Amino acid sequence: MSGPEQAVPSLPSRPQTPPAGTPVLHRYRTDLSKVRSLVTQHARAAGLSESRASDLVLAVSEVAANTLRHTDSSGELAIWHGPQEIICEIHDEGRITDPNAGQRRPAADATGGHGLWLVYQVCDLVELRSDATGTTIRMHMRIGPEDLSR
Repeated sequence: MSGPEQAVPSLPSRPQTPPAGTPVLHRYRTDLSKVRSLVTQHARAAGLSESRASDLVLAVSEVAANTLRHTDSSGELAIWHGPQEIICEIHDEGRITDPNAGQRRPAADATGGHGLWLVYQVCDLVELRSDATGTTIRMHMRIGPEDLSR
């Protein structure tokens, strides 16, 4: 998640709100196995199906891997859920300058952009904010029957 000095926030379909309750937090810099383990554990506890839990782990792993690829800073994962959805948030010091990053399918021969595009495909809602303090990406998945969750 890097780019020129000026970052442009993306406009999600609803504003980022603080989490209800206390999120589980994990800081990472080199190893994503704990990130994947925490997401798996909380997705199952929240009641996601195995398929949806795998999709969420994949999405969070893609975003967390961008921290390792594109920043010199640590990333922070926050996870929380309520009765209707589970939310995973990644924050790092990187910047994304394209307000539509991940919302357009990258060309087959593109060298980047596939991971964030995949995140938008598997999550029910993705909120992306990027400014001088870094980038925050929230990935939402509704909890419920598979056929109603997309």
